[in-house]
Amino acid sequence: MKTLTIIILLNLLAITSARSQDISGHWNGTTKRGDKEITFVFNIKQENATYSTTMDVPTFRIAGIKPSATTFTNGKLIIDGSNVGMNYTGVFNTEAQQFEGIYKEGGIEMVLNLKKGTIKIEDSKRPQEPVKPYPYYEEEVIFKNNEANITLAGTLTLPNKNGKFPVVILISGSGPQDRDESFMGHKPFLVLSDYLTRQGIGVLRFDDRGVGESTGNFGKATTEDFSKDVLSAIAYLKTRNDVDIKNIGLIGHSEGGIIAPLAANNSKDVAFMVLLASTGISGTELSVMQSKTLREFPVKDEVAYEKNTRKAIAIVISNKSKTEIKIELTTHYNEFLRPILTSLNVPEKNINAFIENQLKTSLQPWSRYFLQYNPADEIEKLQIPVLSLNGSKDTQVNAKINQEAIRQALIKGQNKNYKIVELENLNHFFQECETGKMDEYRKIEQTFSPIALNEIKNWVIEHLK
Repeated sequence: MKTLTIIILLNLLAITSARSQDISGHWNGTTKRGDKEITFVFNIKQENATYSTTMDVPTFRIAGIKPSATTFTNGKLIIDGSNVGMNYTGVFNTEAQQFEGIYKEGGIEMVLNLKKGTIKIEDSKRPQEPVKPYPYYEEEVIFKNNEANITLAGTLTLPNKNGKFPVVILISGSGPQDRDESFMGHKPFLVLSDYLTRQGIGVLRFDDRGVGESTGNFGKATTEDFSKDVLSAIAYLKTRNDVDIKNIGLIGHSEGGIIAPLAANNSKDVAFMVLLASTGISGTELSVMQSKTLREFPVKDEVAYEKNTRKAIAIVISNKSKTEIKIELTTHYNEFLRPILTSLNVPEKNINAFIENQLKTSLQPWSRYFLQYNPADEIEKLQIPVLSLNGSKDTQVNAKINQEAIRQALIKGQNKNYKIVELENLNHFFQECETGKMDEYRKIEQTFSPIALNEIKNWVIEHLK
């Protein structure tokens, strides 16, 4: 879900030049987060008087991130990635021939200097990732969300080039994700799609809007908007002769698990659904829970902390104007968070950056929608077969609390065909793990537990019409 989770998800540049200097080309730099070196690559292209750029983070095998805007004036480069939760500001050092600056994300600041030139980085594949040639048909596809006037790009895999096959649509979790849901050096959707396609089930996976080859602005979209992207994917599949339109299913991971019911309830063409690490409680309750379990600093009074967290949420979802909300929220964060962080000897500039990031995140359309959205309301309406899987060591989405909420919603809606399973020792990404904590994800070589893969495959095959 959208938490302080993803340590690095990045962005890039669209640049307005106030000089004759042409900064188009590849720029790269390496910074450190703890003991981990992180490499960034920015590919800047000049288009008339402006620049456009895509950004890759090879360390985490993330590519194609698109920041909302970038300016280059008097040697100063500002990359505004507020749509993906980051910012970079650098000044060009003529002598060193590099941009020297600061990268910010989620309250974290890191020194990042960028030099011009390409670098070669070995792509260390995880053991479960498939190697071409694949024993099935693969096609790069594009389809439109006409309502949003955007184009979505993805990959369709089918057991064979000839025939008519059931197809599942993979729906990614929160944050800007590519079609493989690349995260912490893993590609879970690539592994899942390969596994299912080898078992006779077609798979469509696609880049989120504003990511990779897809157009649109990710930062301005809500959970409801993403559900309409899924509806566009369904409409596209219905145009193909090689898709069994009676057997189109949705598989949603994390936030994708709350997008899926919303999409299914606005379509007559979804035959079944799989929820992976999905929530069953409201965005407000999930956020309150995560603010305590995922918090990176201690507090003396947990009761007071929760009370102040709920007050912040109430301000965010109020009917006041954005300006009024920002003023009130700024005051509240300064009264609530600043004393806690000051008592922990956090430098003032870091406190300011943290509060600034909290403000930006809270004021995004996604946050305001998510905090007021209760997936149980949509799950209750589902009259199609539903499988819900959660890992017992998921530290982002508590399995017992959320599965019980999902179960009660299905019972209330009188759904007669569902299965809810808590899988032992699996984390939020369904890796076999020790602690389930987020800093463990990239250390684990396994991308997707075979036990979870088998559960999904068996259930889907059993529910094909």
